Amino acid sequence: MRFRIGLHAGHAAPPDAVARLAERLGSRCEDARFSLRGDALEATWGEDAPSAMSRDERAEIGRSALLEIVGAACERAPGLRLDWFAISPIGY
Repeated sequence: MRFRIGLHAGHAAPPDAVARLAERLGSRCEDARFSLRGDALEATWGEDAPSAMSRDERAEIGRSALLEIVGAACERAPGLRLDWFAISPIGY
């Protein structure tokens, strides 16, 4: 599944926060692949293979996994905060 990681509207993040997060994560981290696209990160997580789960269930599992990955990156990097970022599925 594909996700967009952008700035959360409710938090005052520096303008380069997404670029700094992209640098920290690299192109791969755990089961996710990342690419910087303009002012957001595009993340691909897991497989889009048919499953007994609904698309909404798979999206929530993927979003939770990406939150953990981004959260861990923020904990290890001074100057990054998890609450600056919003993660949403692409293609709904």
